[in-house]
Amino acid sequence: MDIARLDALRDEVLDFRHKGVPAAAYGLTVGEWIASGPPTPTLPTPLVSISDQALEHNLRAMATWCADRGLALAPHGKATMAPQLWRRQLDAGAAAITVATSFQAGVARHFGVPRIVVANQIADPAELARLSVWAGEGTAIGLFSEAPLTFVRGSGAGPLDVYVELGSPGGRAGARSVAEALAVAAQIEAAPHLRLAGVAGYEGAVASGTDAASIAAVDDYLGDLVTLFEALDFETDRPVLSAGGSAYFDRVAVILGPFADRAEVLLRSGSYLVHDHGFYARMTPTARGGDGPRLRPALEGRSRVISRPEPGLAILDGGRRDFPYDQDLPIPLGLKDAQCPQISDQHLFLTGAVDRLAVGDTVRLGLSHPCTGFDKWRLLPVVDEETGTVIDAVRTFF
Repeated sequence: MDIARLDALRDEVLDFRHKGVPAAAYGLTVGEWIASGPPTPTLPTPLVSISDQALEHNLRAMATWCADRGLALAPHGKATMAPQLWRRQLDAGAAAITVATSFQAGVARHFGVPRIVVANQIADPAELARLSVWAGEGTAIGLFSEAPLTFVRGSGAGPLDVYVELGSPGGRAGARSVAEALAVAAQIEAAPHLRLAGVAGYEGAVASGTDAASIAAVDDYLGDLVTLFEALDFETDRPVLSAGGSAYFDRVAVILGPFADRAEVLLRSGSYLVHDHGFYARMTPTARGGDGPRLRPALEGRSRVISRPEPGLAILDGGRRDFPYDQDLPIPLGLKDAQCPQISDQHLFLTGAVDRLAVGDTVRLGLSHPCTGFDKWRLLPVVDEETGTVIDAVRTFF
């Protein structure tokens, strides 16, 4: 990656635009503020911070788990949109960074990510031409196919690696059957500016539970992906065979892993890096008795009590603008028999055993679904768990 551009992020001057930064730090650069060792309690609420120890644990645990099974990892960068974290993932052995849009690809390229997987369809000819230019300049770019192949085939873009995407009925994009996917592959092979470089899919579109029926549906889908892979002749010596969100990557290892001697079996899991206290805490392989690394939640919220309007109710100063809420509401930590049943734009409702709380008290919050946690923050402090001080700050680009 481009170390100079990453280092330059510490030269950004802090001011009113940086939520979660104390006013006393305005006028300092990010680097100067970090060097002062600010204690976490001095940061204003609401706040979302990252545990450095949990982050490092997850980074190494996933890298080791993949390496032990002969799997490659291209973590989905949309989870964080944080080039500083992408660098840590690449340094730990990740083969690429995955993105979902051409904008995200542009962020990755700006910061020097050498290989980008666009796990989506791009139907804008101008954006395809831009990806083509980058590929010609040396950035390795893999793109998911459309069904039918229209824009990529007719755009004149290239040289671009294309992975035939196998979708599922009622799901997202991708061919709806193996037969349709084979027809798309033939179109890719016929286009001089494209290269048939692999097959890809997303098993999370076919199931959302942990029961036996959900696991069976995932396995059936991955089996179809294998059928497609075996039916194709690729224009590369080591084609890509890619799947793997952050919930069922153990099944990907079982069903796609045996092909690692013939393909680069590429996981695109992204949320593993910071994990969570909610959705992924329930869905990750180890939570349901599967094979996977033991992950720690690295993202934590802090919110202050601003009102105690009635018994059994405390109102906190964080809301939808600050914390993820699409897959579980925040979870109070260290408060037994308390819960957050309701959230609004700027308020979080805390009920249950809250009578010992007073206005001004700060509540720690476990969060769910990191993909919609990072996008609410321009700058997230990284905290040393042992000292409680800020040791880094992660800049996001949404």
